[in-house]
Amino acid sequence: MPRHTAPAAPPSERGEMDEVVEADPDTEAEDQEERWATLLPELLSDVLLRVEASGAEQWPARKDIVSFACVCRWWRKAAVSVVRPPAESAKITFPSSLKQPGPRENPMQCFIMRNKNSTFYLYLGFTSSPVYKGKFLMAARRLRRGPHTEYIISLDAEDLSQGSNSYMGKLRSDFWGTNFKIYDSKPPYDGAKASSSRSSRRFGSRRISPQVSSGNYEVGQVSYKYNLLKSRGPRRMNCTLECPSAQETWENSLKTKFRRPLGPTTLRNKAPRWHEQLQCWCLNFHGRVTVASVKNFQLVTAAGPSDPTSNVDEETVLLQFGKVDDDIFTMDYRQPLSAFQAFAISLSSFGNKLACE
Repeated sequence: MPRHTAPAAPPSERGEMDEVVEADPDTEAEDQEERWATLLPELLSDVLLRVEASGAEQWPARKDIVSFACVCRWWRKAAVSVVRPPAESAKITFPSSLKQPGPRENPMQCFIMRNKNSTFYLYLGFTSSPVYKGKFLMAARRLRRGPHTEYIISLDAEDLSQGSNSYMGKLRSDFWGTNFKIYDSKPPYDGAKASSSRSSRRFGSRRISPQVSSGNYEVGQVSYKYNLLKSRGPRRMNCTLECPSAQETWENSLKTKFRRPLGPTTLRNKAPRWHEQLQCWCLNFHGRVTVASVKNFQLVTAAGPSDPTSNVDEETVLLQFGKVDDDIFTMDYRQPLSAFQAFAISLSSFGNKLACE
């Protein structure tokens, strides 16, 4: 009996099958994104509003908002139209929120955990639960570079290197450890010039990825009162910062860059008062600080040197930092400071300095 064989597919059919097998994955991704993007914008906004109203105030529940914005570009636009910046919502949702001004009325409450005196982790909120530590925001690692100390700040708790895509900026001390400079990984405004430091040129020349910054941009300074005699007393510190504007639109703020340079903001530490009964210097931290430490401080707006009689609010605390346990410190900030700036200023408080203590 003759053996029967199946007829071969015609060349046209074979070609069509080959096309199905060899389909471009990028084209499939674009088709998938277009499919999601065909949903009505009114429906998208209504869905996100319902998620916002469902009580997603804290993490991990609030991660649904981020997941919504990650679906496609169209969904991201819908999220931007509904989710407001920290200055309005008092919530940190996207990574770009970390470089945006905090709320004006009630400060954003965070805390810092120190690990072996060289790594620091910033979390949103504070809880006594041993399991839930709060929403992780940023991490920093302290390094010695010759006579200087640097704190590398990153979005990734594991990858704390200046050549990483998660690199956000750094804090660098001078020889004495009493003056610090804050550097941003991205230009804070159009036309900003990168620092010409040796480390900036070294990492900028590597070009590990197109997304890695080509330099560091100075956005602030922190200085402590120099004191060779080490006389006892509270530390005195001053800060000069290029603060982000709360006037920028939320769409532009997502780019973490501003169109024009802003005037510097000058801050100073609020002077403590001497308590006769306790025989120590005291500040009112409203229950957020429970352990006495020379690192504890509160920053307020300082009158400009050119106009010391200017009408500035020297009572409202813009940043307070203090100790609650051996390696746990609270950090509360508000406008015009961002979480990144507040974290960098707080990091300057760690370490030994020739300053008043």
